[in-house]
Amino acid sequence: MRETTEAVVGAFTGPATAPRTLLLGRYDTAGHFRYTGRTTTLPQTASRTVAGLLTPAEAGHPWTGWSFSAGWGSRETLDVALVQPELVVEVGVDVARDTSGRWRHPARWHRARPDLAPADVTLFSNPG
Repeated sequence: MRETTEAVVGAFTGPATAPRTLLLGRYDTAGHFRYTGRTTTLPQTASRTVAGLLTPAEAGHPWTGWSFSAGWGSRETLDVALVQPELVVEVGVDVARDTSGRWRHPARWHRARPDLAPADVTLFSNPG
């Protein structure tokens, strides 16, 4: 079962001019920016659109020093570029979550939501 929801972009893979995938997060009730999952590969038009909406991260990004797995059960890490967590995107997600509250499967891109602020996005919740 899938649902459409919003998340905040915290990082991306691929070149800055054409991001390949987006790493998504949501804020929790304590104000911490929590990783929720990654998108599938972006369509070319979406990739170019998103590139113009992302701002490189400033010092103190919440995910500084983190490493992200290339896939479930993989030891390979992703090469990511951190961005200011300010762009909201709409994605389709599987309702299944892991024990950390992250989406178990990649999110499917729907559209950028520059009309929304990160504060408008549903808060992160950990089911465990």
